[in-house]
Amino acid sequence: MGSSETELLQMILDLLNHNTRESALMDLSKRRDSFPNLATVLWFSTGVMSVLLQEIVSVYDLLDPPHLTSAASNRVCNALALLQCVASHPETRPHFLNAHIPLFMYPFLNTVTKSKSFEYLRLTSLGVIGALVKSDEDEVINFLLPTEIIPLCLRIMESGTELSQTVATFIIQKILTFDKGLHYICATPDRFYAVCSVFGTMVNDNPSFRLLKHIIRCYLRLSEHAKARDALSQCLPPSLRDKTFQKFYDSDTNLKQVILNLLTRIGDLEAYQRLCN
Repeated sequence: MGSSETELLQMILDLLNHNTRESALMDLSKRRDSFPNLATVLWFSTGVMSVLLQEIVSVYDLLDPPHLTSAASNRVCNALALLQCVASHPETRPHFLNAHIPLFMYPFLNTVTKSKSFEYLRLTSLGVIGALVKSDEDEVINFLLPTEIIPLCLRIMESGTELSQTVATFIIQKILTFDKGLHYICATPDRFYAVCSVFGTMVNDNPSFRLLKHIIRCYLRLSEHAKARDALSQCLPPSLRDKTFQKFYDSDTNLKQVILNLLTRIGDLEAYQRLCN
Protein backbone atom coordinates (compact mmCIF):
# COMPACT_ATOMS: atom_id res chain seq x y z
CA MET A 1 0.00 0.00 0.00
CA GLY A 2 1.44 3.38 -1.08
CA SER A 3 1.78 6.37 1.21
CA SER A 4 -1.17 8.19 -0.41
CA GLU A 5 -3.41 5.13 0.06
CA THR A 6 -2.32 4.85 3.68
CA GLU A 7 -3.09 8.52 4.16
CA LEU A 8 -6.52 8.16 2.57
CA LEU A 9 -7.31 5.15 4.74
CA GLN A 10 -6.43 7.13 7.85
CA MET A 11 -8.68 10.00 6.72
CA ILE A 12 -11.56 7.54 6.24
CA LEU A 13 -10.99 6.16 9.72
CA ASP A 14 -10.95 9.73 11.08
CA LEU A 15 -14.21 10.39 9.22
CA LEU A 16 -15.84 7.48 11.01
CA ASN A 17 -14.65 8.77 14.39
CA HIS A 18 -16.98 11.41 15.81
CA ASN A 19 -14.10 13.19 17.56
CA THR A 20 -12.02 13.63 14.39
CA ARG A 21 -14.85 13.85 11.86
CA GLU A 22 -14.94 17.60 11.32
CA SER A 23 -11.24 17.89 10.47
CA ALA A 24 -11.43 14.75 8.30
CA LEU A 25 -14.32 16.27 6.34
CA MET A 26 -12.34 19.44 5.75
CA ASP A 27 -9.13 17.62 4.78
CA LEU A 28 -10.86 15.19 2.41
CA SER A 29 -12.84 17.99 0.79
CA LYS A 30 -9.74 20.11 0.23
CA ARG A 31 -7.68 17.22 -1.11
CA ARG A 32 -10.32 15.23 -2.97
CA ASP A 33 -8.59 15.78 -6.31
CA SER A 34 -5.45 14.14 -4.91
CA PHE A 35 -7.09 10.72 -4.62
CA PRO A 36 -8.32 9.31 -7.96
CA ASN A 37 -10.13 6.44 -6.24
CA LEU A 38 -11.77 8.59 -3.56
CA ALA A 39 -15.32 8.12 -4.89
CA THR A 40 -15.16 4.33 -4.76
CA VAL A 41 -13.46 4.36 -1.36
CA LEU A 42 -16.18 6.64 0.01
CA TRP A 43 -19.00 4.54 -1.40
CA PHE A 44 -17.72 1.07 -0.57
CA SER A 45 -16.23 1.79 2.87
CA THR A 46 -18.69 0.61 5.49
CA GLY A 47 -20.43 3.43 7.30
CA VAL A 48 -18.99 6.34 5.31
CA MET A 49 -22.10 7.22 3.29
CA SER A 50 -24.20 7.01 6.45
CA VAL A 51 -21.86 9.50 8.11
CA LEU A 52 -22.09 11.92 5.15
CA LEU A 53 -25.88 11.72 5.08
CA GLN A 54 -26.00 12.19 8.84
CA GLU A 55 -23.99 15.40 8.40
CA ILE A 56 -26.56 16.65 5.87
CA VAL A 57 -29.67 15.70 7.83
CA SER A 58 -28.26 17.18 11.03
CA VAL A 59 -28.70 20.75 9.76
CA TYR A 60 -32.25 20.41 8.40
CA ASP A 61 -33.67 21.89 11.61
CA LEU A 62 -31.49 24.97 11.10
CA LEU A 63 -33.03 25.83 7.73
CA ASP A 64 -36.45 27.08 8.78
CA PRO A 65 -36.45 29.24 10.77
CA PRO A 66 -32.98 30.10 9.50
CA HIS A 67 -30.33 29.51 12.18
CA LEU A 68 -27.54 28.07 10.06
CA THR A 69 -24.16 29.39 11.19
CA SER A 70 -21.18 29.85 8.92
CA ALA A 71 -19.33 27.02 10.70
CA ALA A 72 -22.26 24.62 10.30
CA SER A 73 -22.62 25.59 6.64
CA ASN A 74 -18.93 25.00 5.97
CA ARG A 75 -19.07 21.60 7.62
CA VAL A 76 -22.06 20.34 5.68
CA CYS A 77 -20.64 21.79 2.45
CA ASN A 78 -17.51 19.69 2.99
CA ALA A 79 -19.76 16.64 3.18
CA LEU A 80 -21.58 17.77 0.02
CA ALA A 81 -18.25 18.17 -1.79
CA LEU A 82 -17.49 14.51 -1.05
CA LEU A 83 -20.92 13.51 -2.33
CA GLN A 84 -20.20 15.47 -5.51
CA CYS A 85 -17.11 13.33 -5.92
CA VAL A 86 -19.29 10.19 -5.68
CA ALA A 87 -21.83 11.69 -8.12
CA SER A 88 -19.09 12.43 -10.65
CA HIS A 89 -17.59 8.94 -10.79
CA PRO A 90 -19.03 6.51 -13.39
CA GLU A 91 -18.71 3.52 -11.07
CA THR A 92 -20.43 5.07 -8.08
CA ARG A 93 -22.95 7.32 -9.86
CA PRO A 94 -25.51 4.52 -10.54
CA HIS A 95 -25.45 3.50 -6.86
CA PHE A 96 -25.78 7.17 -5.89
CA LEU A 97 -28.94 7.49 -7.98
CA ASN A 98 -30.42 4.14 -6.96
CA ALA A 99 -30.12 5.21 -3.33
CA HIS A 100 -31.96 8.48 -4.15
CA ILE A 101 -29.21 10.46 -2.45
CA PRO A 102 -29.72 13.62 -4.59
CA LEU A 103 -33.04 14.13 -2.81
CA PHE A 104 -31.15 14.87 0.40
CA MET A 105 -29.92 18.09 -1.26
CA TYR A 106 -33.38 19.37 -2.15
CA PRO A 107 -34.17 20.96 1.25
CA PHE A 108 -31.03 23.08 0.78
CA LEU A 109 -32.06 24.09 -2.74
CA ASN A 110 -35.49 25.05 -1.40
CA THR A 111 -34.12 27.69 0.98
CA VAL A 112 -34.52 31.40 0.23
CA THR A 113 -32.43 33.03 2.96
CA LYS A 114 -29.89 35.40 1.39
CA SER A 115 -27.04 35.04 3.90
CA LYS A 116 -23.66 33.73 2.74
CA SER A 117 -23.99 30.53 4.76
CA PHE A 118 -27.24 29.63 2.95
CA GLU A 119 -25.96 30.74 -0.44
CA TYR A 120 -22.85 28.58 -0.05
CA LEU A 121 -25.10 25.66 0.88
CA ARG A 122 -27.30 26.14 -2.19
CA LEU A 123 -24.32 26.55 -4.50
CA THR A 124 -22.57 23.42 -3.22
CA SER A 125 -25.81 21.43 -3.50
CA LEU A 126 -26.22 22.65 -7.09
CA GLY A 127 -22.68 21.41 -7.68
CA VAL A 128 -23.76 17.87 -6.81
CA ILE A 129 -26.67 18.01 -9.28
CA GLY A 130 -24.42 19.66 -11.85
CA ALA A 131 -21.94 16.80 -11.51
CA LEU A 132 -24.75 14.35 -12.25
CA VAL A 133 -26.02 16.09 -15.40
CA LYS A 134 -22.49 16.53 -16.76
CA SER A 135 -22.42 12.77 -17.29
CA ASP A 136 -24.98 13.09 -20.12
CA GLU A 137 -26.51 9.79 -19.04
CA ASP A 138 -30.16 8.87 -19.59
CA GLU A 139 -30.31 7.39 -16.08
CA VAL A 140 -29.61 10.80 -14.57
CA ILE A 141 -32.39 12.52 -16.52
CA ASN A 142 -34.79 9.66 -15.81
CA PHE A 143 -34.11 10.15 -12.12
CA LEU A 144 -34.29 13.95 -12.06
CA LEU A 145 -37.36 14.69 -14.19
CA PRO A 146 -40.01 13.23 -11.83
CA THR A 147 -38.47 15.16 -8.91
CA GLU A 148 -38.75 18.87 -8.10
CA ILE A 149 -35.37 19.78 -9.62
CA ILE A 150 -36.75 22.04 -12.36
CA PRO A 151 -38.88 24.30 -10.09
CA LEU A 152 -36.06 24.36 -7.55
CA CYS A 153 -33.60 25.51 -10.21
CA LEU A 154 -36.08 28.09 -11.50
CA ARG A 155 -36.44 29.61 -8.05
CA ILE A 156 -32.66 29.95 -7.73
CA MET A 157 -32.44 31.38 -11.25
CA GLU A 158 -34.94 34.06 -10.20
CA SER A 159 -33.40 35.12 -6.92
CA GLY A 160 -29.95 33.59 -6.43
CA THR A 161 -26.51 35.11 -6.83
CA GLU A 162 -25.01 35.20 -10.29
CA LEU A 163 -22.93 32.08 -9.69
CA SER A 164 -25.89 30.07 -8.37
CA GLN A 165 -28.03 31.35 -11.24
CA THR A 166 -25.39 30.19 -13.71
CA VAL A 167 -25.12 26.68 -12.25
CA ALA A 168 -28.91 26.31 -12.02
CA THR A 169 -29.31 27.47 -15.63
CA PHE A 170 -26.58 25.05 -16.69
CA ILE A 171 -28.58 22.21 -15.09
CA ILE A 172 -31.72 23.24 -17.00
CA GLN A 173 -29.67 23.47 -20.20
CA LYS A 174 -28.32 19.95 -19.70
CA ILE A 175 -31.81 18.61 -19.02
CA LEU A 176 -33.01 20.24 -22.25
CA THR A 177 -30.29 18.52 -24.30
CA PHE A 178 -32.19 15.27 -23.81
CA ASP A 179 -35.30 14.80 -25.93
CA LYS A 180 -37.09 13.54 -22.83
CA GLY A 181 -36.16 16.73 -20.99
CA LEU A 182 -37.24 18.96 -23.89
CA HIS A 183 -40.60 17.21 -24.20
CA TYR A 184 -41.11 17.33 -20.44
CA ILE A 185 -40.65 21.10 -20.24
CA CYS A 186 -42.80 21.65 -23.34
CA ALA A 187 -45.50 19.15 -22.34
CA THR A 188 -47.82 21.80 -20.90
CA PRO A 189 -48.14 25.57 -21.49
CA ASP A 190 -47.77 26.24 -17.75
CA ARG A 191 -44.48 24.37 -17.58
CA PHE A 192 -43.09 26.02 -20.72
CA TYR A 193 -44.09 29.55 -19.73
CA ALA A 194 -42.77 29.07 -16.19
CA VAL A 195 -39.33 28.34 -17.65
CA CYS A 196 -39.49 31.12 -20.26
CA SER A 197 -40.73 33.65 -17.72
CA VAL A 198 -37.64 33.07 -15.60
CA PHE A 199 -35.38 33.24 -18.65
CA GLY A 200 -37.01 36.54 -19.61
CA THR A 201 -36.52 37.98 -16.13
CA MET A 202 -32.83 37.06 -16.19
CA VAL A 203 -32.32 38.48 -19.69
CA ASN A 204 -33.83 41.78 -18.55
CA ASP A 205 -31.62 41.87 -15.46
CA ASN A 206 -28.31 42.57 -17.22
CA PRO A 207 -26.91 39.01 -17.12
CA SER A 208 -23.22 38.22 -17.28
CA PHE A 209 -21.72 36.91 -20.50
CA ARG A 210 -21.49 33.36 -19.13
CA LEU A 211 -25.08 33.36 -17.88
CA LEU A 212 -26.41 34.83 -21.13
CA LYS A 213 -24.71 32.07 -23.13
CA HIS A 214 -26.55 29.40 -21.13
CA ILE A 215 -29.88 31.22 -21.48
CA ILE A 216 -29.60 31.67 -25.24
CA ARG A 217 -28.61 28.04 -25.73
CA CYS A 218 -31.67 27.02 -23.70
CA TYR A 219 -33.87 29.15 -25.96
CA LEU A 220 -32.27 27.60 -29.05
CA ARG A 221 -32.94 24.10 -27.77
CA LEU A 222 -36.54 24.99 -26.92
CA SER A 223 -36.99 26.26 -30.49
CA GLU A 224 -36.47 22.70 -31.73
CA HIS A 225 -39.89 21.82 -30.32
CA ALA A 226 -42.64 22.84 -32.75
CA LYS A 227 -45.11 24.26 -30.20
CA ALA A 228 -42.35 25.97 -28.25
CA ARG A 229 -41.00 27.50 -31.45
CA ASP A 230 -44.37 29.08 -32.20
CA ALA A 231 -44.60 30.43 -28.65
CA LEU A 232 -41.06 31.82 -28.73
CA SER A 233 -41.93 33.88 -31.80
CA GLN A 234 -44.17 35.84 -29.44
CA CYS A 235 -42.43 35.69 -26.06
CA LEU A 236 -38.70 35.94 -26.85
CA PRO A 237 -37.47 39.04 -24.97
CA PRO A 238 -36.99 42.19 -27.07
CA SER A 239 -33.40 42.54 -25.85
CA LEU A 240 -32.57 39.31 -27.69
CA ARG A 241 -34.04 40.79 -30.88
CA ASP A 242 -31.97 43.98 -30.84
CA LYS A 243 -28.38 44.98 -30.14
CA THR A 244 -28.62 45.10 -26.35
CA PHE A 245 -25.96 42.41 -26.04
CA GLN A 246 -23.96 43.36 -29.12
CA LYS A 247 -20.71 43.58 -27.14
CA PHE A 248 -21.09 39.91 -26.21
CA TYR A 249 -21.82 38.89 -29.79
CA ASP A 250 -18.80 40.86 -31.01
CA SER A 251 -16.53 39.07 -28.55
CA ASP A 252 -17.89 35.57 -29.24
CA THR A 253 -18.77 34.67 -32.82
CA ASN A 254 -20.19 31.32 -31.70
CA LEU A 255 -22.70 33.06 -29.44
CA LYS A 256 -23.65 35.41 -32.27
CA GLN A 257 -24.28 32.41 -34.52
CA VAL A 258 -26.46 30.81 -31.84
CA ILE A 259 -28.67 33.91 -31.49
CA LEU A 260 -28.91 34.24 -35.28
CA ASN A 261 -29.93 30.58 -35.54
CA LEU A 262 -32.56 31.17 -32.86
CA LEU A 263 -34.00 34.20 -34.66
CA THR A 264 -34.07 32.25 -37.93
CA ARG A 265 -35.92 29.37 -36.32
CA ILE A 266 -38.64 31.55 -34.84
CA GLY A 267 -38.97 33.43 -38.13
CA ASP A 268 -37.90 36.89 -36.93
CA LEU A 269 -36.00 37.92 -40.05
CA GLU A 270 -36.18 41.59 -39.13
CA ALA A 271 -34.27 40.96 -35.90
CA TYR A 272 -31.88 38.69 -37.81
CA GLN A 273 -31.04 41.49 -40.22
CA ARG A 274 -30.73 43.97 -37.36
CA LEU A 275 -28.07 41.88 -35.65
CA CYS A 276 -26.25 41.13 -38.88
CA ASN A 277 -25.78 44.83 -39.71
